[in-house]
Amino acid sequence: MAETTSILRSLREDRGWSQGRLAEEVGVSRQTINAIETGRFDPSLPLALRLAQLLGRPVEQIFTLVDR
Repeated sequence: MAETTSILRSLREDRGWSQGRLAEEVGVSRQTINAIETGRFDPSLPLALRLAQLLGRPVEQIFTLVDR
């Protein structure tokens, strides 16, 4: 089974943003950002692309597929 890992939290913290601020920027709830950062939720492709665009990184630099 595959799941993703991400560096979303560190990128968010580097900007000094709260989970709420990042959530507002991409149009989701703070709980969604928390779930992505803790690995309980894999973002949809459109959300992953919005996060990548906002953070100025390629999607594959933020999210990595890991086989478990």
